[in-house]
Amino acid sequence: MDLLERHDTDAIANLTLNAPERLNALSDDMLAALQAQIEALQSDQSIRVVTIEGAGKVFCAGHDLKEMQQGRQSEDKGRAYFADLFARCSKVMTGLQHLPQPVIAKVHGIATAAGCQLVASCDMAVAAEGTKFGVNGVNIGLFCSTPMVALTRNIPAKQAFEMLTTGRFVEAEEALRLGLVNRVVPHDMLDTATEELAQRVAGKLGSAVRIGKEAFYEQAVMSVDDAYAYAADVMVENMLWRDTDEGISAFLEKRSPAWTQ
Repeated sequence: MDLLERHDTDAIANLTLNAPERLNALSDDMLAALQAQIEALQSDQSIRVVTIEGAGKVFCAGHDLKEMQQGRQSEDKGRAYFADLFARCSKVMTGLQHLPQPVIAKVHGIATAAGCQLVASCDMAVAAEGTKFGVNGVNIGLFCSTPMVALTRNIPAKQAFEMLTTGRFVEAEEALRLGLVNRVVPHDMLDTATEELAQRVAGKLGSAVRIGKEAFYEQAVMSVDDAYAYAADVMVENMLWRDTDEGISAFLEKRSPAWTQ
């Protein structure tokens, strides 16, 4: 049984965190498995969308605290271990956004600490009713500083700060209002709703979505003037593609496009 299972359906890669007995914790091995899949997907042009879910009762309960305690062998060794751990975790989180394919989190149960960070690092998220989200490390004396980076880029600052400093959990409906997830559905509709969203994205011109995802994150950290200049260059490149010309012609002629990608 693989710690991280991958099952491809058409152009969609479905990743499953498969350590339910440990609440799908982001252990050293789980982070390594995720990093390996990110590297494999980076160059896999047959895949247009990626989904991530958790096996068992929850999506992901964050870092493996028992493993982290074992890494605290001494102050010096502990510092090196923790620095390496959070660097590897950050690489996984940013790697998801650097993937050319959109990534959708399929969330149920709980998503806490680095598990909530994982949801926030995905491009979109679908949650089952009753799911709870939290960055609750403060409850055990550990401020969720790295999860904070992704969280504050998803939801308003004051709500993020409250979650970080009180450790309170946010229900799925509130997560939807805040912008952490795209939609909330009954638990028995989670698979269907996530697949429908993934299929809808996968049905678009893959090269356009790839260039669009990169542009989405690049422009977000620019000034407005720089963002418009950058986005205009992206539009120019996109407009010159053969498949884009075909897409526009097909729309005007009221037919389905015959795309090559």
